[in-house]
Amino acid sequence: MTFRKFSVFMRLGALVLLAVALCPAVLAQAPLAPADPEAPIMFVETSPPATLAPMRAAEGHRFWDKQNCALFLGAVALNGADFAVTRANLQSGGQELNPLVRVFGRSTPGLAVNFIGETVGVVSLSYFFHKTGHHQLERAVSIFDIGNSAAAVSFGLMHR
Repeated sequence: MTFRKFSVFMRLGALVLLAVALCPAVLAQAPLAPADPEAPIMFVETSPPATLAPMRAAEGHRFWDKQNCALFLGAVALNGADFAVTRANLQSGGQELNPLVRVFGRSTPGLAVNFIGETVGVVSLSYFFHKTGHHQLERAVSIFDIGNSAAAVSFGLMHR
């Protein structure tokens, strides 16, 4: 950067700094003067404390209900199938296309750790959404993982 370009940037920076310093919004940090000079000035407005209503039993469901168990079983089965197809493809000279799995795919135990971690992650994220009351997202995580694993298994079987 030449001195001339540096000088232009310095001038522009000084101009921006001056504009911000003279901006009325920056200088308007003091409270407004009341109409009555003898009236007390309130700096903080009071508000009622926030309360959370307890969740009723009819709104929620148990985490390990039939639908979640079926979704988790599907996720485990398809992650296992994805592991088997990926391992078979890698051992027959294939290449892992997912860059995140490629790190683990150098050995069978590493690949197993990857797919087990994926399954544990799905159950953990579903549990987090369950505890925070996001029951549709709780089920959507498992459904997304099932779809992702089914697509990977289909792709792996087609490209043998």
